[in-house]
Amino acid sequence: MSRIGKSPIKIPNGVEVKVENKMVFVKGPKGELFQDIDSCISINIQEDTITLSRETDSPEHKSKHGLYRSLINNMVIGVNEGFKKELEIVGVGYRANANGQTLELSLGHSHPFIFELPKEIKVSATSEKGKAPIVTLESHDKQLVGQVAAKIRSLRKPEPYKGKGVRFLGEEIRRKAGKTAAKA
Repeated sequence: MSRIGKSPIKIPNGVEVKVENKMVFVKGPKGELFQDIDSCISINIQEDTITLSRETDSPEHKSKHGLYRSLINNMVIGVNEGFKKELEIVGVGYRANANGQTLELSLGHSHPFIFELPKEIKVSATSEKGKAPIVTLESHDKQLVGQVAAKIRSLRKPEPYKGKGVRFLGEEIRRKAGKTAAKA
């Protein structure tokens, strides 16, 4: 039983949802998104709610029921409120500069990483004295924000000995004791 798939999606004011040929289009103040829907899932839009139903109770259809409900819900939230990911850059001499759609990262290599961002993402980098620089990514597309944030994190993953690297804000890094701790 798909509990996620059964719950209805509330459409907020200012958001427009339409279905054409198994494609869902969601338009709102932050932008517009579309998603292709499998033929086993049917969508019903009534006034300000969206409900999804499936053809059969096979495990494949049950999983797609919950999946597409979550995807459409994320689209509705994204075009209305937007999504935000924050990355913290920890390390001596590690820096981040945002200029338009370009993010320049100095992560301890001989060269800086220049990262071109998609036009749907807004980026900002803040650095205060004595604190690690923070890169903020904002967009109406949750999948795109998460994918870009993961790509930036993969440039220098946090290492377990000193904790240096790019991490999500608030992410806990499991620290290891070095070789000197084993001798004592």
